[in-house]
Amino acid sequence: MQDPTAATADHAAEIWLHHYGYPASLDDVRALADRFNLAHPDHPVRIVGLDYRELPAAVARAAEQGNPPAVAQYFYTSSQTALDMRDSAGQPLFTSVERAVGGRAHILGERVTLHDLIPAVRDYYTHGGELYSLPTHASTMLLYANTTLLEKAGVDEIPRSWDEVGAACRALAESGVPHGITWPNHGWIFQQAVAAQGGLLADADNGRSGRARRVDLSSAPMLAFVDWWQRLHHDGHYLYTGIIGDQSTAAEVWQANYEAFAQQQAAMVCSSSVEAERMVQAGRDGGFTVEAARMPHNAAAVYAGNVIGGDSLWLAAGLDSRRQDAALAFMQSLNEPRQAAERHQTGHYIPITGEALQLLDHEGWFTGRRHRRVAVEQMAAGDGSAASRGALLGPFDEIQVRMAQAMHDVLTGAAPAADRFAQATAAAQRLLDEYDKHCAGDGTARSPKHLSVG
Repeated sequence: MQDPTAATADHAAEIWLHHYGYPASLDDVRALADRFNLAHPDHPVRIVGLDYRELPAAVARAAEQGNPPAVAQYFYTSSQTALDMRDSAGQPLFTSVERAVGGRAHILGERVTLHDLIPAVRDYYTHGGELYSLPTHASTMLLYANTTLLEKAGVDEIPRSWDEVGAACRALAESGVPHGITWPNHGWIFQQAVAAQGGLLADADNGRSGRARRVDLSSAPMLAFVDWWQRLHHDGHYLYTGIIGDQSTAAEVWQANYEAFAQQQAAMVCSSSVEAERMVQAGRDGGFTVEAARMPHNAAAVYAGNVIGGDSLWLAAGLDSRRQDAALAFMQSLNEPRQAAERHQTGHYIPITGEALQLLDHEGWFTGRRHRRVAVEQMAAGDGSAASRGALLGPFDEIQVRMAQAMHDVLTGAAPAADRFAQATAAAQRLLDEYDKHCAGDGTARSPKHLSVG
């Protein structure tokens, strides 16, 4: 048997992937790469792991030096950044995955899976009518409910709307529960709430019909959410941990809300679908029952859908045919039905393809695991609009931080909501203008300098 270290040959296609601070999380994909290299010795790949927060800057440095990776993984909020990356000659660094596949059904014997991606995930990474990057991990935000506490308070059904959440919180308070609900003060929650109401964060259809030039963090859907959130907090129903979600506190802000729920300081929590198993286990450990449900929405607005999280693989432009086919074939192998199904089972991400979902159904995976299927159903309920697809913005992480900072001031009484979010809009607009100006430069296209991730 050929040694898989043959993949270290100079002609190997380098695949740069996230490890989210846990390098061992890439062990499975490294093993998959070893098997791929044994099967395709003339088209080897090499896996390089980096922290997700550092990867865009590392790719930018490599591109400037003329040696970018064949494939780079970007967090979903960095999609516009990836589109704006440039090589050392000032040309777009990445090309459309769909265009590179060119209608082929197989590449090096690996079956092409682009057609089978679930619609909400495919839509997010489609630009100009083409699937530009290949999603591998997807998540959304769900509501987790301590039904033991809810039932004791006389609440028989998990709240589906903001009004129902308020009513449940009042009943919980009367039964002695410290707080009805909690969620992180993080940019993702704002994205979810605005999208569900059919609202947009930016012009040009959220950056979907053209480049977004104007950002709006004080729209009617945004302020409706902020007002509801503020009222819940004022009435003692919403538990605020006081942590502003940014790049330095990303793990801390989610952990604090998990702990509040696990310790039954809050009967409900909004968190990532990736947390479903952990939330249910918290109930088992704490002696209470947990159910997962779709995110509650504003019943006064027509529901449009919830946005995804996750990341995708971007293919470098200008690769020789051998490296390009190696990269494309390996990318397809990652979304082969068994691989995609196992990524859901072990990594807790949404099954990325229809065949992966069918496989899990056929094997009875969801029997007794209702909490693992809710995310799939939530994403299928979206209307495919620009709102449900989510926004494309350059300095998205920094814009999200402006939302969280504004909400912190509102919750702590430092500023009125409308005024504070108008200020946040102005600050976000300055970030976007600066980002666009840098990318345009003096006529020579350059990679963005805003490369923070979150």
